[in-house]
Amino acid sequence: MKGNFFYWRIIFLVSILPVLAIAPSLVWNQPARAQEGERAALIHASRARQGMNSLADSESRLKPTEILSHSSFEKTLTMRQGLKPLSDSRLLAQSVPPSSIIRQGRQVSLNGRILPLTWTQQPANSTSGNFRTWIADLGLMQSAGVDLLSSADSAQQPVQWFSVSLTGAQSLAARATGSYRYLDVTDFATLAGWEISADGNILKITSQTASVTGIRQAEIESGDRIVVDLDRPAPWQVNFVDKPSPSPTPTPNPPDDPTKPAIPLQNLRAAPNLETPDDPTKPALPQQITPAAPIAGQEWSIAIDAKVAPALLQDTFAPSQQLLSLKVEPDGAQTKVKVKIPLGWRPQVFSLGNPNRLVIDIRPDSLVEKNIVWAPGVQWRQQYQSLGTARFPVVWLEVNPRQSGVKIRPILSNPPTDQGTAPLLQTAEVSGTAAAINAGFFNRINRLALGAIRRDNKWLSGPILNRGAIAWNDRGEFAIDRLTLQETVITPANQPLPVSHLNSAYVQPGIGRYTPDWGTTYTPLSGNEIVVTVADERVVSQSPGGAPGTTSFPIPANGYILALRSDLSPTSQFTPGTLLRLETNTFPADFNRFPYILGGGPVLVQNSRVVLDAKAEGFSDAYVRQTAIRSAIGRNAAGNLLIVAVHNRAGGAGPNFAELAQILQQMGAVDALNLDGGSSTSLYLGGSLLDRPPSTAARVHNAIGIFIQP
Repeated sequence: MKGNFFYWRIIFLVSILPVLAIAPSLVWNQPARAQEGERAALIHASRARQGMNSLADSESRLKPTEILSHSSFEKTLTMRQGLKPLSDSRLLAQSVPPSSIIRQGRQVSLNGRILPLTWTQQPANSTSGNFRTWIADLGLMQSAGVDLLSSADSAQQPVQWFSVSLTGAQSLAARATGSYRYLDVTDFATLAGWEISADGNILKITSQTASVTGIRQAEIESGDRIVVDLDRPAPWQVNFVDKPSPSPTPTPNPPDDPTKPAIPLQNLRAAPNLETPDDPTKPALPQQITPAAPIAGQEWSIAIDAKVAPALLQDTFAPSQQLLSLKVEPDGAQTKVKVKIPLGWRPQVFSLGNPNRLVIDIRPDSLVEKNIVWAPGVQWRQQYQSLGTARFPVVWLEVNPRQSGVKIRPILSNPPTDQGTAPLLQTAEVSGTAAAINAGFFNRINRLALGAIRRDNKWLSGPILNRGAIAWNDRGEFAIDRLTLQETVITPANQPLPVSHLNSAYVQPGIGRYTPDWGTTYTPLSGNEIVVTVADERVVSQSPGGAPGTTSFPIPANGYILALRSDLSPTSQFTPGTLLRLETNTFPADFNRFPYILGGGPVLVQNSRVVLDAKAEGFSDAYVRQTAIRSAIGRNAAGNLLIVAVHNRAGGAGPNFAELAQILQQMGAVDALNLDGGSSTSLYLGGSLLDRPPSTAARVHNAIGIFIQP
């Protein structure tokens, strides 16, 4: 009997092992199309798009694409020692071939240009030596000009690039894995004439050598149009050209962001609390600073992987009200078309085939509307929202918090500490988020938060000034309201002593409390503080704090520190050995049940009604009236999260708070909250910024991250 058991076990293993070996590759290749059987259909689809008959008429009717510049973040991946991106462990968490035959990397060499672009290669099947190549979708769009068209299926991505138009059943297979969404570009590359090979962690892509055969200029109803004729398709990229400010001295009140001081860092010691005067979180100290001279326009460069004949460089181009200047310059194997346009405008660039052309439109409404289901539970949308005669470009993500694998978390720029700032592109990449938006206010000088940050039920930074905040949990429940944290220290004589703020960089007279969630030490933020150390609910010591920023005091792991500012009369209540009792409450009380909270303000919408009251949240009249680029977050009737970036209206300035509230209301927000805005506004998805070139985005302190887990 025993012998028969081993006999049948061997037969079973011999029978089942080949099936087990093949099964992962079958699952892996399920989204991919057959290479040979559908080749003819792909080629047929790529030729279906018709060319233009006239420069100013037919071209204007074709759908363009907007490409933003891509800034390298590869070097940031090693900056956070001891912090491993969450995406690494689940990059290929689906059923895949053995890791020994998977190639992957974070750099692409496109015609010799090294780009920070994530990619992976897997065998077509378990027995094939042919590899399928997958590249991060947004990086492909921003680096090569491959337009991502609207799609309702996260597993299928229609694209267009010159005459290669793959839509419907011929759309590229797509899959979201952790931080990125990858497209299978194997068949696309064949149609585009690209040669692809892997060299270590670098994917090499080489396109056929192209030449510029002509450059034409015309007026269209909405502005100006430049058409670059090519003898064959060529990768292209739009770059924001940084220009130094005419004056090295910043303005005292940056028009886009009055919550942040524009004081050089070297002034910190002379005036550590110096802030802009229009926000009550910052004391007003006058400064004689010469404003920077205005800049008439901004230059953009459209780099095309094509050579240009010297004869074409002799052509002259006429400027206009929108097109301030146009230059064509050779740069090695590239041609750069440089346009200078009004501040706040962007060139609208798209490719066309039969014949091959690159079209550059200069117009105030450059946003291309899109609606792409990027991953299960994550939808990327961008469109114009109209208020009266104004049209605002809005880019946003709608996130289903109940979708399996979707998690929403506060993220910091310099974890685990609360101090520090970094570009959102860097913070999101290092954190391993799939999507993110900049969140709460912060002090630009000491790089500490000014508002609520609660994570895993711990207050990393307490709320201030009754300002608005958003709270949530992992069950998909949200709350948006004005938030106050009330703490009271009670002495043995039952004398209540109010605590003004918890773990806060906002300094005002009163008592501040600092716990281990703030850090291991507390360094006085203002002069003449009395520092009281409490452990096991008893006062251990009290000491003068000295000059701000000079002496650090250890925070007990089993206690906290009280910082007495201005009014030092409670000092006698905190003699060593005194037993203290602490009471803590939130208003609204419901907020206390949420493990995650992030502060902003003002609250824009509640119960589908505009409830804007900026003064109730401590914002000044000047700040309320300002127009600026804005970030916001909201919840719609379906319970989905909206993370929103609103930029300058077509041909004008960004929204003020009242306009922002109406925009969110139009978008279906039941509740909505303003976040830090202006130069901080940044919306991240899958390795790229959606709403602006990275070089134009300021460093930020914290953000709301969307994680996608398998």
